[in-house]
Amino acid sequence: MTAQPNSSRLPALDAAAQQHSDTLLAHIQQQVQLQGGWISFADYMQMALYTPLLGYYSGEANKFGRGGDFVTAPEISPLFSQALANQVAQVLQATTGNVLELGAGTGKLAAAVLQRLAALEQLPQHYFILEVSANLRQRQQEYLQGLLPEDLFRRVQWLDRLPEAFTGVVVGNEVLDAIPVHVVEWLAGHWLERGLSVDQSLAWQTRPLQDVSLVTDIDSSQLPDGYITEVCPAATGLIASLANMLQQGVILMLDYGFSAREYYHPQRRQGTLMCHFQHYAHDDPLIYPGLQDITAHVNFTAMAEAALAQGIDCAGYTTQAQFLMNCGILQLLQMVSPEDSARYLPMVAAVQKLLSPAEMGELFKVLALSKGLGESLLGFVSGDKRHQL
Repeated sequence: MTAQPNSSRLPALDAAAQQHSDTLLAHIQQQVQLQGGWISFADYMQMALYTPLLGYYSGEANKFGRGGDFVTAPEISPLFSQALANQVAQVLQATTGNVLELGAGTGKLAAAVLQRLAALEQLPQHYFILEVSANLRQRQQEYLQGLLPEDLFRRVQWLDRLPEAFTGVVVGNEVLDAIPVHVVEWLAGHWLERGLSVDQSLAWQTRPLQDVSLVTDIDSSQLPDGYITEVCPAATGLIASLANMLQQGVILMLDYGFSAREYYHPQRRQGTLMCHFQHYAHDDPLIYPGLQDITAHVNFTAMAEAALAQGIDCAGYTTQAQFLMNCGILQLLQMVSPEDSARYLPMVAAVQKLLSPAEMGELFKVLALSKGLGESLLGFVSGDKRHQL
């Protein structure tokens, strides 16, 4: 029953973790049998990440930071969130709206954004957090209540679903990459779908593609035989829902990914699936179900097109490095004295990680979708790459 790692470099599991993973694996195998012996990878990814109490984002294991499986930008430095808050403040000033964060992780981004907005005297009445994980919601509440003064904490409200209408700023930092994807393969002039069957344990199994709408936007004319990639209708569905919800304001999505031209480049023939387990990155999503993160890079062209179809404008697209510099991260760094080396030197190292092309600066992108705003957005005044979408 146990899914075995294909790489000896991954840390071994203790007994409790192994039992947790085995329990989820048994549940997944049962679902495969109930569905006739085969499920799409999207169905598997949904169960591996979000099965109540057992899925990666629904379980109790620590996921973020040095003691978890990966580190997100808000964990690296509060300067990331403070720079982002400068962009949020511009939109709040124009809309007098609120903030809605999708999937708030540890709560560090929310805390730093609220503190910066307070310093800028641009606080929203409400800072909403939509969090699907009950475990993470509890951790966020404990962290924010312990850190923020009462005036700031009482502005934070947790939601179970998207509001019907919203004005202000929607922020999604590394949200789209964790939405389940379908895996497709171009072989002998036809599209196939890669899913999972059970052969003692989970195993890949390819079947003819049933839903051709998954691949209508992929130009297969230049693709090599055996080309594998991902499509994510659930992510475009989320963007469409956000666009329908937004009355006035901006949707900011920050994540790693590419334009469609880069995403479906012939040389990217093995797709973009990536897994994270105790700070080891690898490409086998079938091992340690429930204990490792599973992600796919974001097709930002598809996200922008989904918004445009709902009457929302694409207001900017650029690299994380360019966005943060436009939003004043270097000026925020200068507010710390270099003579205070204990504070300054770690901040310099963190900012370099956020901005460096070899780290997060180029791979991570920022997409802005707007409605009812007449002014250009601060984060895209220089280096806007909308023409590449």
